[in-house]
Amino acid sequence: MSGPAITPIDSAAFEALVRARRDVRHFRTDPLDESDVEWLLSMAHRAPSVGLSQPWRFVRIETAGLRERLARHVDAQVSAAGEAYEGDQDRLYRSLKLHGLREAPVLFAVYCDEGTETGHHLGAVTMPEARRYSCVMAVHTLWLAARTRGIGMGWVSIMESEDVDAMLDIPANWACLGLLCLGRPESEEDAPELERRGWEQRTDWRSVVVKR
Repeated sequence: MSGPAITPIDSAAFEALVRARRDVRHFRTDPLDESDVEWLLSMAHRAPSVGLSQPWRFVRIETAGLRERLARHVDAQVSAAGEAYEGDQDRLYRSLKLHGLREAPVLFAVYCDEGTETGHHLGAVTMPEARRYSCVMAVHTLWLAARTRGIGMGWVSIMESEDVDAMLDIPANWACLGLLCLGRPESEEDAPELERRGWEQRTDWRSVVVKR
């Protein structure tokens, strides 16, 4: 049985979707419909994975006290990371909002189960890191799916995974890939915040292609 036909108009719609994706840090606090959250997770679970291992694990943070502990931890890491910058770059860095852990109505920690037996280790014997790559695919799938429903996402990586693991009581064979903030963006922007604020500009795609 063949799958659904992909028509040329799908390409244009997909390009618009990719261009609309943002790393959101400014969220409205109104809650998301639980049906939307469940749909996003179901779409993430359709992502490709090495050996069909499906190693992604989404830990939902629902306790206010735990959310605040995570936010304070990330605040401390943001401050520490800023010590690497000087002058104008330091001032710009200190002015950036780098997470929405307190405002986003939905918060996940995303993990890779590196000890999973699902998939029977196919494709991961010589390259076990492929499981983490699979989890990144799931996160990106969720990210794009969120945009189709007007939901924004921010991926927070400025953290010490060991500290987060301890807060969440995570199994030893799970590897943390970050914290995901989900909610309605305060505003829709034409360009990423880091580009608008002058932190960095997106390069031309041709500059990252190497020929041999």
